[in-house]
Amino acid sequence: MKSAIPESVTRLIDEFSRLPGIGPKTASRLTYYLLRAPVEQAESLARALLELRSRTKFCSVCFNITEEDPCPICTDPDRQADVIAVVEDPLDVLAIERAQSFNGRYHVLHGAISPVNGIGPDDLRIRELVERVKRGGVSEVIIATNPGLEGDATAMYIRRQLAPLGVRITRLARGLPTGGDLEYVDAMTLLRAFEGRREM
Repeated sequence: MKSAIPESVTRLIDEFSRLPGIGPKTASRLTYYLLRAPVEQAESLARALLELRSRTKFCSVCFNITEEDPCPICTDPDRQADVIAVVEDPLDVLAIERAQSFNGRYHVLHGAISPVNGIGPDDLRIRELVERVKRGGVSEVIIATNPGLEGDATAMYIRRQLAPLGVRITRLARGLPTGGDLEYVDAMTLLRAFEGRREM
């Protein structure tokens, strides 16, 4: 018996369903919305997806997502070059920038140490962070990993790696909820967390 749904529709629903936070019902709604939308809207979405993959790369300094290397944050002369906030993901950079609570630079790890998920220190950008600090010009490293087991384990590992280098190492204050992600934290909580950071 033949399916009542064309294969191209099913394929797009399946692709949407693979995205985080999108279940089968939302995937179906998005697909049928695009079917009813003007052709230009679907084509614009397709072009945006292709450009996302072809134009973006990781900054060679901080490993944030960028279209130019080094990224605009790393080359901004008005930012504190000697203070680095270490975050797990590019979305954490967006959250901190939205809060306007930090004027230094970043280092994006692209994850956290998680033995359960098979992610060790060598799978993250920790080695690059250590090399960056060794090159000099860094007075403080603010560890802004997410509060929780994985974020705390990552923070402690980074602290052990950086301690011999004589740089000041601080951690965001615990105004952040344990188990939460920075991308969901409101601006005031994030501001207080930066202000209340402490030595590790």
